[in-house]
Amino acid sequence: MSKKVTIYEVAKKAGVAISTVSRVLNDSPNVSEQTKTKVQSAIDELNFRPQVSARKLASKEPQMLAVAVPSFTTPFFNEVLKGVKDELKKMDLDIILYNTGSKDPEEAVINFFDRGTADALILLSIDVSEKIHKHLQSTNVPIVLVNSSHPSYNYFMVNDYQGGYMAGEHLATQGFERIGMIQPPVKTRTSVERERGFKDALKSYNINIDKDFFITGDTTKHAGYTEEAGFEAVFKYDKQNNFPDAVFCGNDTMALGAVHALSKLGMKVPDDIALMGYDNIKLSKYLDLTTIDQQMHTIGVQATSRLSAIINTQDDNLFQTSINPILVSRGSTINKK
Repeated sequence: MSKKVTIYEVAKKAGVAISTVSRVLNDSPNVSEQTKTKVQSAIDELNFRPQVSARKLASKEPQMLAVAVPSFTTPFFNEVLKGVKDELKKMDLDIILYNTGSKDPEEAVINFFDRGTADALILLSIDVSEKIHKHLQSTNVPIVLVNSSHPSYNYFMVNDYQGGYMAGEHLATQGFERIGMIQPPVKTRTSVERERGFKDALKSYNINIDKDFFITGDTTKHAGYTEEAGFEAVFKYDKQNNFPDAVFCGNDTMALGAVHALSKLGMKVPDDIALMGYDNIKLSKYLDLTTIDQQMHTIGVQATSRLSAIINTQDDNLFQTSINPILVSRGSTINKK
């Protein structure tokens, strides 16, 4: 294979600076016709095919959007990223996805920033510590936070407390009194807020909070929001020989694992036990699973649209909002007792 011709070789052949070649590629009016002809001749002679970065070098416009995300495989993040992708079609930006992981996202995010590869940033479900905040300030690029908040940045915050409260309220108003929760084994702001909202709702409806009904699985990958964790938790109920009548799972993925474990034990949803999840992933519809819809795709679209406004209009006003989730009631929480 022949060696790929670079913009540096074109500049050398034409006897001009690299920035001049970039201006020609961007059809800038600030280049004389004579110079344009000389550069174009060099391009034709070398059979140069410019990359996107070369065409934009002189324009000072953002080229690359980076999305930092703790995981690529969970449905919540996938739905948000779909929203980002759909809105990104309207913008002249390429995208980099960076997996920070869930164990030490702070160090991973800082390592990524130090590379200086992005012209715009979306941080998804990453809490902005003071250390991260200092690094963000030094980048001097447009930034939008999704599912986290900070007074210095544009953000779209998901109201996890409200979602947890709605889940508890729904089970209580269905007439259940023995109510439990399958929680992720890793404590995060999201899990803590959902649990707090859930317990507050139970208290509001005078439902006794039995600590034996609040359990976790053991698997910690993806912060515990996995099928394995939901599966393991159900067998802990079985081991203590004490099942609640209705269970709220920390997300739909955990609920899927719980359904499988219950079937292994010969129990049916909702005949023997009611079950609900959180996220409203596509599969939950086909399992008739009651859940909480976080409007994930919509949030991805809105966050990217906000980023576009910052880039195109130089809008310095901070847009900070909390997105309230929606209860999606299905057959898995019908009280049959």
